Amino acid sequence: MGLALFPGADDISSPDVSWSCTGFGVFRRWLAQAEGFALDEMHGFGGQRPWSNVSTTLAPLLNHPDDDGPDLTPIQCAAILPRLQEIAQQAQEGSIDPLRRRHIEDACQLVVVLQLCMEKDVDLLFG
Repeated sequence: MGLALFPGADDISSPDVSWSCTGFGVFRRWLAQAEGFALDEMHGFGGQRPWSNVSTTLAPLLNHPDDDGPDLTPIQCAAILPRLQEIAQQAQEGSIDPLRRRHIEDACQLVVVLQLCMEKDVDLLFG
């Protein structure tokens, strides 16, 4: 079973980004690490640390159920986008192992999807 993030438009040719559920978890842990905290310490991910103690525009993406939950609005997509672009850009510096390269590629694909959600004024859907 996997997970895909895609624009809530009726265009089936729209870009998406997909992972296995495990792969999405690994991707989110990488993003959380880039934000200076461990996802496994957070409430809902095995830890006790409340999300109110973390300041990141990526919180709606990081603290989202894998298989359910609310869609992300175009406003949330707009808030997530700049930081995601910055993380992807910074990650390209230095030597890149295969897993890090995959994370960068996934982040870049997600950037395209977020941009489309904003342009079309549609939600980011988790499916």
